[in-house]
Amino acid sequence: MFAQSKKMEAVPFSPIRKIFAEVDKLKAEGVDIITLGIGEPDFDTPAHITEAMAAATRNGATHYTANKGIVQLREAVCRKLKVEDGLEYDPEEIICTVGVSEGVYVSLSSFLDPGDEVLVPDPSWVSYFHVPTMNGAVPKGYPLREENAFQIDVDDLEKLVSPRTKMMVVLDPSNPVGAVQEKETLARIAEFAVKHNLLVISDEIYEKIIYDGKKHYSIAAFPGMRERTIVLNGFAKAYAMTGWRIGYIAAPAELISVMNRMHMYIVTHTSAQAQWGALAALEGPQEPVAGMVEEFRKRRDYVCRRIGGMKKVSCRIPGGAFYVFVNIKETGMGAEEFTKYLIREAHVAVVPGTAFGSHGEGYVRLSYAVSMENLEKSMDRIEKAVASL
Repeated sequence: MFAQSKKMEAVPFSPIRKIFAEVDKLKAEGVDIITLGIGEPDFDTPAHITEAMAAATRNGATHYTANKGIVQLREAVCRKLKVEDGLEYDPEEIICTVGVSEGVYVSLSSFLDPGDEVLVPDPSWVSYFHVPTMNGAVPKGYPLREENAFQIDVDDLEKLVSPRTKMMVVLDPSNPVGAVQEKETLARIAEFAVKHNLLVISDEIYEKIIYDGKKHYSIAAFPGMRERTIVLNGFAKAYAMTGWRIGYIAAPAELISVMNRMHMYIVTHTSAQAQWGALAALEGPQEPVAGMVEEFRKRRDYVCRRIGGMKKVSCRIPGGAFYVFVNIKETGMGAEEFTKYLIREAHVAVVPGTAFGSHGEGYVRLSYAVSMENLEKSMDRIEKAVASL
């Protein structure tokens, strides 16, 4: 038996995937489980995107591309960032990645040394805690509090920052809480980052899935931030392209040169066909995105209304993404216990808030990126299960 590396000893298998391994087991046994856990749109990729990919393949797009990706896609990303976010980048400052997941790994691993500290939202997407650990660095969770509308509080950041703090992560909109950071909040964070000379990762994968007239602002556009910000974004959520595994990094040239070396040795480049599909996503009609977002809004409103009518559970109405972070504290159960209870009694799978950090205790994450039919069934089941507590 070969021993695992020391760096992997503190890295657990994803608790989210553990839950759904149990769900798969129950489904195989014939149990009717409704899954509200995985953050994946239930829509198919818009047809013009898949057609563009197929056409590119037929026309010979089956060979290696540049490490950073095809120049046509990188140019399109630059145009998008300028028009939508007010950010100026050169195509050489863009890397096309294997989803945002690779972007997370590359951006953290390229700049963290053993003993460095990185400020991470808590709760937050799991990779932001575990990738630093793989690199011998220390993730320090800053709390996102429901009573503060899950806005980032700079006072919390000031309590955690130290001479060893090198990086900070911002997820906006947030997975798992669905919060959209206000412009004033981001301005204060930018001042904090400049003051402490921090490198900032801005994960903006849900930027197009925003409701109620809210607006997304990239922190890279604030004074003093372009030179210290790594923007991560992609196509999985807004364009229903999760299986395509295509995203991008935008950052200043001196940062990109480091990350591109790591990217090159990990994957060489992302799929040529996916890149042509992504180009069509950016430059083609955007009506499919608007249609999907409107459907998500209807589902959000329905789920929040139903939860609001239940006893012992509650939620804030999220401003973005497609998750509801449900407060279960009045049930007297912990997050994992409540999750197991719903699977057993309601045959509904959600994710315990503790999968996303210690401040997720007392919550579960529910994804409404499923059909309205399944949402109606699951809300009926959850309401019945909660009522019996």
